[in-house]
Amino acid sequence: MKILISNDDGYQAPGIVALHDALVQLPGVQVEVIAPEHNNSAKSNALTLSAPLYVHRAAHNGFRYVTGTPADCVHIALKGLLEYRPDLVVSGINNGANMGDDTIYSGTVGAAMEAYLFGIPAIAFSQIEKGWGHVDAAAHVAQRLVQRIQRERMLEGPAWLLNVNIPNRPLDALKPIKVCRLGRRHAAEKVITQDSPRGETMYWIASAGGAKDSGEGTDFHATAEGHVALTPLQIDLTDHAQLGEWRQAVARLDAQA
Repeated sequence: MKILISNDDGYQAPGIVALHDALVQLPGVQVEVIAPEHNNSAKSNALTLSAPLYVHRAAHNGFRYVTGTPADCVHIALKGLLEYRPDLVVSGINNGANMGDDTIYSGTVGAAMEAYLFGIPAIAFSQIEKGWGHVDAAAHVAQRLVQRIQRERMLEGPAWLLNVNIPNRPLDALKPIKVCRLGRRHAAEKVITQDSPRGETMYWIASAGGAKDSGEGTDFHATAEGHVALTPLQIDLTDHAQLGEWRQAVARLDAQA
């Protein structure tokens, strides 16, 4: 099995190092890391179209790093850098949760989604709290899930996209994986303003809001109880339930024209 690893925290982040070190231990597995040079949190699916991208190889661990976004890393890996097609793309381990609305903004999820768009199964791994506490336990969870997926031959069918959030706990304190839907957050906090040295107003995006929909069955609820939360994602943004109503509305508008 050939695995490509990326992330959004940068190629030197403890999360991606722990993830690589865990997955490379699996028998019969080839692992390659192609990740951003710097932190690219909240870059979602952004691709760099107005500037060239450069790829370098780290001297200390052989990882390759890219002067671009997480999606850039996976895109150029699949369409230029690699001479093979990976069987699986794994993103993370992210420094902080990617639950609920976070998945829209997440560069970690964006990297995995880029692989999914190319028809390759992909998993985004995140820890729910920042600071890398018990990151080795999270890496072990990732290793065990990938091993089970390989054993069950789940890479041979249609591509899928998984979002996995892991509580920052020791391995023996983590509860089993629970399959969940995404919850929802409250609106983000008010933007922070400051005066620049030249008297201009600077605006800083504030932190995300707290959990709004965190009831049983959501990723927020599962991780709060100590479970590893696994959510299968899809790309189709169509509001299928509203298609009929919009057809009727457009027909009425056309009749009035």
